Amino acid sequence: MNGLSMKHLRYFDALASHGHFGRAAEACAISQPALSLQIKELEDLLGAALVERGARQIRLTSLGEAFALRVRDILRAVDELGDLARATAGPLAGRLRLGVIPTVAPYLLPRIIKRLAARFPGLDLRPREAVTGRLIDELAEGRLDTAIVALPVSEPALVERPLFDEEFVLVRPLEDAGKPVPDPTTLRTMRLLLLEEGHCFRDQALSFCKLSPSVAREVMEGSSLSTLVQMVGSGIGVTLIPQMAVEIETRSAPVSVVPLGEPRPGRTVGMIWRRSNPLSDQLERIAQCVGEAGAG
Repeated sequence: MNGLSMKHLRYFDALASHGHFGRAAEACAISQPALSLQIKELEDLLGAALVERGARQIRLTSLGEAFALRVRDILRAVDELGDLARATAGPLAGRLRLGVIPTVAPYLLPRIIKRLAARFPGLDLRPREAVTGRLIDELAEGRLDTAIVALPVSEPALVERPLFDEEFVLVRPLEDAGKPVPDPTTLRTMRLLLLEEGHCFRDQALSFCKLSPSVAREVMEGSSLSTLVQMVGSGIGVTLIPQMAVEIETRSAPVSVVPLGEPRPGRTVGMIWRRSNPLSDQLERIAQCVGEAGAG
């Protein structure tokens, strides 16, 4: 098609992803009028509308939805061609889009950035924090190169590389320090604070306490580990947090932290990436570096 460019495709992909001209323009680092002009130009080239424009948001037409799927396949293939060239060019350099789950990012990401900068000085790290489901979707769409999550994710199209294991600890009000450590059965009778739905850490906590989804809907929820710990400090209930979060999250809250009994709950933190990614060998070295950051 004469006149169709990669710029058209990338701008349309951003608009389809964000569903909003302003946010898509910001993601593309251009002005909103410029993005709108590019989308209109693309529609003129196609001879059909891709977008229904509303006052506050946009909606893709049926053609736009089908077009968006093809565009993502094309962009992913083009990116992988670039990655193929990078894979043969020596030490890993350039952009690396790294996803991280929220129960890891605040605690491990600073160490990862420091270690990767020392080991791969030419690397342009682009971190992205999101829940596991979203990270998996973005990997499949080619919007991320790799992600740090709790394993397993059990996606056949993804490589899973374990990095390290860590335990969960119980956080309870300071006045409860010295009391017997509750077992899972006792925890089920207490006011347990959990992360909101979508967080894999929530599911892991429910699994340890053997709580059913129907009961889980009745417990109190928070949007972050920080919120949960502050709620515990206010005497509202108890919660579980991963060991890596203890130092940061408990220093400003009047809480007591105690290991749980055997078998102690925990998780395996690992990295995932597409099996088709030409950078797989380099990502193995990135995974080793990230594992070292998690261990120390």
